[in-house]
Order: sequence, then structure tokens, then C-alpha cells
Amino acid sequence: MLLLFVRDFRKMSSDRRAYNFLPDMQHRRYALVAYVKNAAGDFVENLRRELHPESPHLPAHLTILPPRTLRVTENAALRTLERICGQSEPFEINLGGVETFCPITPTVYIRVEGAARMCELHQQLNTEALAYEEEWPYIPHLTIAKMGGEETARSAFRVAAERWEHYSGSRRILLEKLTFVREDEQNCWVDIAPVQLGQRLVSR
Repeated sequence: MLLLFVRDFRKMSSDRRAYNFLPDMQHRRYALVAYVKNAAGDFVENLRRELHPESPHLPAHLTILPPRTLRVTENAALRTLERICGQSEPFEINLGGVETFCPITPTVYIRVEGAARMCELHQQLNTEALAYEEEWPYIPHLTIAKMGGEETARSAFRVAAERWEHYSGSRRILLEKLTFVREDEQNCWVDIAPVQLGQRLVSR
């Protein structure tokens, strides 16, 4: 999944009452992601600009909960996140090789190796206020680019695989801070709240 994010936390009252009213909540989508702010993240963002220059700048991220609508208020969804994430300790993942979802979608990505913890957290969170019947099976990955078609995706895959083979930085990522995001416009997402694993939501 590739999302366009606006990195701007909005000021909210500490009692979260602002989350209780959204006139078009049924049509808005939400997701939970982990931004990748290290050398691997820089590698992905720079490579994306090269492979897909017409694409806007997008922060590298791992998706914990793919986009979904809510049947409850943001406040209720955040309470679920707080309770479940507060019971899950931070953990590390390793990035594997470059792959593609072709011919299903023209997406080039880096596979997450040993993704059991990510899958477990996804399963734990896809419940109650956050429950959703997802379109695709959950496959933990770090998206490099979603291309315009299969041919360009396979070409991008070959370039990305070669570049990643020569990447010398760390391929380990510590997952400890997640971000709850909302789609305010088509493919334009804003940060709603930071979510720490192993402790309560950061106060707003």
C-alpha cells in the first residue's frame, strides 16, 4: 500500500471529544502505519523519486492496518488502539528481498522477513472498533512504488532489486511508534495520533 501523507498533527483537546463527530465518517478511511525514518526509509524514498518521478513525495512506511472505514467514532477506534497496542511490546523486523505484486497490482516492494509479530499485531487490531474485511491478504512489506502498469512495474522491479542488493545500510527496523492516519482527500492522508507500543497513546 502506498499512501500520500500530510505530516501535521492537529491540535486536539485532551478529553478527545473532538473525535466524536465527523459528518462523513462513514466514507472516510483510516489506517495504522509505522513510518520508516532511517537509512532504509531514505533509500526507498529516493528510489521512488527515480522510478516514479511524477509521484508526489511520500514518506516510507510499513502498514499495520490497511485502509478501512469505521463504524464507530475516532475516539472509540483510538481507545481500541490504546488498549491493544499498550499490551504489545516494541519489536524489530528485518527487510528481505525486493518483490512485486504483479500481475495483481503493479507494486514493487521490499518483503518483511520473519513477519510473525507484524501479522500477530495486525490480527489483534483487526477487531472490535477496527474490524474490517480487507480486500487482500495481509502481507507485511515496505512499498517502493506503485507503477502505472505491469510492464513498468517489472522494469522497476529489476532496477530496485539491483539497487537493494548493493544497499549497505541496516535492514533492521524497530517498531515502537505507530501513527493512526485518516484520508481527508483521495489518496491524501493526515496524521491523527501517534501510538506507542507498550504504553498509552501519547497525550494530545
